[in-house]
Amino acid sequence: MSVIRIEDPDDPRLADYRDLTDVSLRRVLEPAGGLYMAESAKVLVRALDAGHQPRSVLVQEKWLDDVAALLGERDDVPVYVVPAAVAETLTGYAVHRGLLAAMHRPELPSVAAVLAGARRVLVLDDIVDHTNVGAMFRGAAGLGADAVLVGPRCADPLYRRSVRVSMGTVFQVPWTRLPEWPEAGDVLRAEGFRLAALALADDAVSLDDFAADPPDRVALMLGAEGDGLGRRALAAADTIVTIPMAGGVDSLNVAAAAAVAMWALRVHS
Repeated sequence: MSVIRIEDPDDPRLADYRDLTDVSLRRVLEPAGGLYMAESAKVLVRALDAGHQPRSVLVQEKWLDDVAALLGERDDVPVYVVPAAVAETLTGYAVHRGLLAAMHRPELPSVAAVLAGARRVLVLDDIVDHTNVGAMFRGAAGLGADAVLVGPRCADPLYRRSVRVSMGTVFQVPWTRLPEWPEAGDVLRAEGFRLAALALADDAVSLDDFAADPPDRVALMLGAEGDGLGRRALAAADTIVTIPMAGGVDSLNVAAAAAVAMWALRVHS
């Protein structure tokens, strides 16, 4: 393991870790630079298990042994050991979870490859909140969704907050990006999926009724926080489905709604 101790937060070797709290900056730099951030040992383990390759690791001295155990025989990954104050200066927050790793972003698979053998798929359309994206991946992993497809403007599943909230399940659940509507609907339908849009509409089918006799392959579509699915996405859907509600509440947070619908539509073995 290549251990490099650094005391200067302006050291150019730490550039990947600088200003992580600037969301708009990271949205531009991470995909274009081919990087994402893995935070905590648990997340790094899942990333490594998925075959992802680290470019470097940032760690404080007290967690160095843990990093050595994770990296094993890798000697081509620089491990930057910094004081806590340097880590906080770099990232803008106290790094409590032991480590950050700058990871090479893998090439996304094709939609056909992700859907091969899948029966339950989540489609995230224009969901811009990274916390919700991470929570939906965690729900997908825990409730048996086979894959997640994200629209062109959906928040990045490999953004640091999404990865952390997902508890690393973004590396467990197959995912890729869809094209724009209506092409996205044509792609899913060609793979044999029934498109079920989770939305409020006068002609919506109750989730209870839809789940009582579901199609063999279902793509469950969910839209942006607040506005819901857009007009083109709704036009592409085969069925509009709504969750029966009580207490004068008409809808749930998008991640909660996804979890409820996935549980209702789970495939019984």
